[in-house]
Amino acid sequence: MARITGVGGIFFKARDPKALVDWYRDTLGLDVQAWGGALLPSAAEGPPHFVWSPFSADTTYMEPSTREFMLNFAVDDLDGVLAQLETKGVNILGRADDENGRFAWLLDPEGTKIELWEPKKE
Repeated sequence: MARITGVGGIFFKARDPKALVDWYRDTLGLDVQAWGGALLPSAAEGPPHFVWSPFSADTTYMEPSTREFMLNFAVDDLDGVLAQLETKGVNILGRADDENGRFAWLLDPEGTKIELWEPKKE
């Protein structure tokens, strides 16, 4: 049977794509290519899977963003990433640890909530 084998990308609209690309490159360190996007390779040190998870329409999980989606980026050292973001003046909305790992949240310049996730070490 034919089936989905993985995530091919994340595509979304932006009011100012160039400024947003610059922010993701300069603030979060994405390796933005000349065509305007970034290739995030699957890596042995990365998370074991990509999560696809619909939320209820009345969820508050994505607040304070009013967007209908949230981005989750896996990181290898949450404390290190947060220290880098602090030097760039990024407001961290909160942090939490649970059985899946360590998390922190911020908003990009267009109000999209970003969840940073350091997966729990096995």
